[in-house]
Amino acid sequence: MLYGYARCSTDESKQDIQRQVRELRLRGVKTENIYLEYESGTKTDRNELDRMFANVQEGDTVIATEVSRITRSTKQLCDILEFAKDQKLCLIFGSFKVDCREELDPMTEGMLILIGVFAELERKIICHRVKSGIENARDKGKQIGRTRMTADKVPSIFFKHYPLYKAGKISKREFAKVCDISYPTVYRYIKIAESHMG
Repeated sequence: MLYGYARCSTDESKQDIQRQVRELRLRGVKTENIYLEYESGTKTDRNELDRMFANVQEGDTVIATEVSRITRSTKQLCDILEFAKDQKLCLIFGSFKVDCREELDPMTEGMLILIGVFAELERKIICHRVKSGIENARDKGKQIGRTRMTADKVPSIFFKHYPLYKAGKISKREFAKVCDISYPTVYRYIKIAESHMG
């Protein structure tokens, strides 16, 4: 059985997770076996990742578009690798295959850990640049952070389908799809609508 995992960070809601989904489908993963997550790659406790690994069985294959989609923590990557060995899983990250259904080649294992180290390092560099940029902007007196969203800035298509969501006829995920917005954005708009409408 093929399983797919796609992830975007919650603080990067403009990212298109569907690009990952399309790639997973092209690799033969059925839609119902693709797990979508909006969490930081540094967070080790993730609901959808845990759900996927709870469902996999011996001999299954887990696919992600790259190692950093699964995790940006080297320690967690090592834990996942040990789990894959115990469960005899095949891990595929982009074009990199780690087949644990048989004895794992030490060179492959070493390469995977090295990729994981670079994924974690990349995240730290990004965080450092963001922090430095914020401090620089503050020094120049610029406003930091997202402009406060108000109900009048929420697109009309959201309010068009909002009654269906309130009536329980569509889920948040379906709501996001019909509005062509991301899952985290629909959460944000719902909070705004609820506070606006009382």
